[in-house]
Formats: sequence, C-alpha cells, structure tokens
Amino acid sequence: MKKAFFINGGAGRVLCSIPALEKYAQNNDDFIIVSEGWSECYSGNKILQDKVFDVMHKILFEDHLLDKELISPEPYRLNQYFNQKCNLIQAFDILINDLKDIPETSKITLELNKQEQVFGYNLVEEVKQTKHKDKVIVLQPFGSTAKTEGKFIFDSSGRSFELADIYKLIESLTKSYGVILMSPIGLPSNVDLGIAWPQNLPLRQWMGIINASDYFLGCDSVGQHIAYALDKSTTVVIGSTFPENISYPNKENFTIIDNGKESRKYSPIRITMDDISDRNNEDLMILSKENFAAILESINKKLSPIESGNFTKKSLGSNIKKD
Repeated sequence: MKKAFFINGGAGRVLCSIPALEKYAQNNDDFIIVSEGWSECYSGNKILQDKVFDVMHKILFEDHLLDKELISPEPYRLNQYFNQKCNLIQAFDILINDLKDIPETSKITLELNKQEQVFGYNLVEEVKQTKHKDKVIVLQPFGSTAKTEGKFIFDSSGRSFELADIYKLIESLTKSYGVILMSPIGLPSNVDLGIAWPQNLPLRQWMGIINASDYFLGCDSVGQHIAYALDKSTTVVIGSTFPENISYPNKENFTIIDNGKESRKYSPIRITMDDISDRNNEDLMILSKENFAAILESINKKLSPIESGNFTKKSLGSNIKKD
C-alpha cells in the first residue's frame, strides 16, 4: 500500500528525517510526507519537496490520505535509540526503510537559495564590520525547552546553557570574535554585551547566517543539525541528553563537550513521563571550569587567535570527544 509519513517534533528532528526519506524515494515514488511542523526544512530538496504537505493543507485527508497507510515514525521509541546505539538520522532510517542493522549516519541535504545565502552573507559581513572582527560565531544557547518566567530564564530539561555561563562565554568570545545570538529569548542585561541579536527571523534565514559564519557554538537544538548539514565547524555542549543520540561525535569538524557525562539519566521522552530523570538532569549544563576552558579551546584551535595559547591539552579534561 502507498504510504504517508507523518513527521513531527522540532526542526532538528525534521531535518534528521531527510536522509531516510530520500533513501525511501530511491525505490518508492508514490508516497507523501505530512509535515506536522517545520515543513520549510524540506524546501529546495529536489527529491522530497514536491511530496511534502503541511498538516493544515486543505482537503488533505480526502485528496491524499484515504488510499494510504499512515505511518508516524518515532525515533524515541526505537530500542536502539534509547539504548544509545544510534542517533536520530539512523533511527529514522531504521524505521522508515525497515532496516535490521544500524546504518551509517547519512548526510542531511540542505539546499539554500540565493536569497538565503545573500541574506546570511550580508548579515555576517555587517557584524564583522561593526564589531571590527575577522571571524563570526553563531551562538545558540537555548533549546526549545527553555522558558522565561519573570526575571528568570531556565530549562528544566537540562539541555540549554545556564545564563551565568552564557554571559561568561560572551565576555570571552567577543574579545576576538563577532558573536551572533541565535535565540528567540533575549539576554537581560544593563550593559551592551557586544553581540548581534537578529530577532524574529524565519528558520531559513538562520540557515543562511550559519552558512556564512565561521563557527557554530550551541546546545542540543536545531542549530547543530543545520551546522552538520552545512559542514560548519561546530562545538556542541551536551548536558542531559546523550551525544550518541542527538549529535555527531564522530564527525571530523564537530567537537562535543559532554558536560553531563557520568551524571545523566536517560529521560524517556515520548515513552513515559519521568519526573525523576528530569530532576536529576536539570543542572547538567552548569559548566565546569575544565569544560568552559574546553569550549574556548575548541573554537580557538579552529579560528586561531592569539588567545588559543592560553589553554593546555590538560585543561580539556576527560569529557571532550573529538575525532
């Protein structure tokens, strides 16, 4: 029977579904994709874009679903995933293509049009000129689970940077680089932090900015998947989640700073509601001194300012994974 794949979740999950759907299309032409959010992630994909329907598409059920088997692949419910044997891309591949063995991690196809590329280039160049810096870093400190309540910004899931560490990172990074904050949440401050904060931009424009930047620094959120697709040098800081699941520890230009190593408990998202795991994990993004230094070292090593000599190999500690 012809199939309709329902893809849901955050933009990072949607991006990670692309390789598996492209593989499915190699041998199956008569299928559709129902995007329950972030359908723009498929824009420009020559293999998939004509098969994608937004879940709000008019008369979708009558016109396109009545003759199809409806499939909702859920990576978080795959045994190999919650036992840290595969990542999101591999999990989608197993589920969509009915694989028995764990496949290699495929590349995410992300095609930017000229407008997106030009927008990103111009914004990055503007930051370089106004901040008088040769290199620009995109910083995504918050995941989708970060919240603001009154004067507080926090993430009970333990995936976002802590506010105090964000200020310290910005203070260190802006000495040598221009910094663009990728966040819908502003940073409360009585002084100029010396960063650029483009607001209310669509995701495709952020793709253009990351593409034009010199480096990406982030947490467990969509930015790292965009950086992976665009082959951008990247440092990802991980707290409550497992690098083997949500990031790319074996990719050459990815540095994983595993701040939650040995302390985290797997949170069975979309399986059960487990308050115990979340309570255990909520502080795992509070950076140790060693891992704070490791973040700066990983960036400086790639971008090579004078400050890179301030950190020794010993300072990287045992929680940094590099290839």
